Amino acid sequence: MIKVLFFSHTMPLHNLRRVKAILFLPLLLSGCFDHYRTTENLCDDNPDLCQPLNLNDGQCRIQRTKLIWQRYDTLQTPTDEHKFKELKATKEYQFCLEYAARIEPTELKQRKTKRIQALYHSYESIERLNQELLPSQNPHIIYYRWSQGDQIAKQQFMALEGDKKLEHPELQLALARYYVNKNKHKTLDLLHHSLSLYKAKDNINISILRTLSTLYYQQQNMAAAYVWTNITTHYHPNNAPQKIAIHNSFKLTNTEREKLDRTTLNIIATLNSGQYQRTDIMTQ
Repeated sequence: MIKVLFFSHTMPLHNLRRVKAILFLPLLLSGCFDHYRTTENLCDDNPDLCQPLNLNDGQCRIQRTKLIWQRYDTLQTPTDEHKFKELKATKEYQFCLEYAARIEPTELKQRKTKRIQALYHSYESIERLNQELLPSQNPHIIYYRWSQGDQIAKQQFMALEGDKKLEHPELQLALARYYVNKNKHKTLDLLHHSLSLYKAKDNINISILRTLSTLYYQQQNMAAAYVWTNITTHYHPNNAPQKIAIHNSFKLTNTEREKLDRTTLNIIATLNSGQYQRTDIMTQ
């Protein structure tokens, strides 16, 4: 049934304007957000973004779609941040293609050729994006270049130590990895600080929690190692075997375990709420 709205001539003018604004709002929103409703529509209007990829192939569909839309975002706003996202999306696509290219299609043999061509295209795209991002001063991109073996990027990144630009959990973790074999106490400081930078409902990098557990174990601070292992298991349930090993090796009394379990829950609550502050746990 179609409902028709009639406007009374007695309706106040400001109310009439408000109703008209509400009626036209969906049209305005659809014009802003639904310019391309499907990937196919996007590719029809922007063939250069899509044609080099293995279209109409069931392999790597998710990675391919993500890459296409990220390429479109980069085309619209060609910032270093968007290029970096495109680079990461291309690498995910490439990783999938390297596996898919080894699969022999059961029907159309040319599909394998298209996959290999798309794979070569991904290599070229990654090289191009790496070159375009070479001058970037974004610390995340600098760290990425360092992680790929760029020693100049390593010097650039370490020169930023203490700068507010590195006030991000992942960047503090990067510093911690640098110091882990040089200064254990500084490493612990950096790891705790990285946790304090998370906001409520952020996804916490499990490597931070696991490294805290390992370092405290190496320092023979079994209470702290026990707590951080429990926290690691909470955020990464597949880590349960390690928790069992810790329980068996620490030989804690029931009273000690109960007290440390309460500490564990308190820390998890502060992490979930984005209000973590360093908690020192000493063996009694």
